[in-house]
Amino acid sequence: MLDFLFSGWGAFWMTLFMLVPFAAIFFYVVHRKSVTDSGPSTTAGAKMSRLEGIWLTVVFVIFVGVNLGSLKYMPTMKAAHAATSNQQLHEIDFSATSWAYDISNRQIEAGSTVRFSGKSKDTMHGFAVYHPDGRMLFTMMLMPGLKNPTTLVHTFNEPGTYKVRCLEYCGIAHHAMQDELVVVKRS
Repeated sequence: MLDFLFSGWGAFWMTLFMLVPFAAIFFYVVHRKSVTDSGPSTTAGAKMSRLEGIWLTVVFVIFVGVNLGSLKYMPTMKAAHAATSNQQLHEIDFSATSWAYDISNRQIEAGSTVRFSGKSKDTMHGFAVYHPDGRMLFTMMLMPGLKNPTTLVHTFNEPGTYKVRCLEYCGIAHHAMQDELVVVKRS
């Protein structure tokens, strides 16, 4: 329902929504104490502690609410949900080596949920998948020498050609480390 709040511009506006009131109150207090009333506070201690308690409670409730609301967008939660649901997971294994990917399957049906499992054979690499319109969908960091592969689960809903790029500088031909995934209409 509120998916837009946790990605792209929604996340930006949500951050501003929480930051602007805090900044306004902060500058109000600083201005008041430095220009308008630079003397000691005339507010009673009991009233001040009540205001502090209310302020901290509001901040805590908003912080916890936003974090709980964003849990389902975490890659580990998506993977856990996909593993426990009855939907079929398509496995795509890949490895990254100097300036190339070796991907087990580059064609995916639209609507498919895919578990990407990747390893690096030589140095740090990235595996970033871009939507056909240019938006980054997700990125994975591949570190050499790990026993288990790095994994991530993603559902491709729209057909098109998705670009794959390395986002970790991996040497002189880093800029050429690209590949493609093709998402086809469900038959």
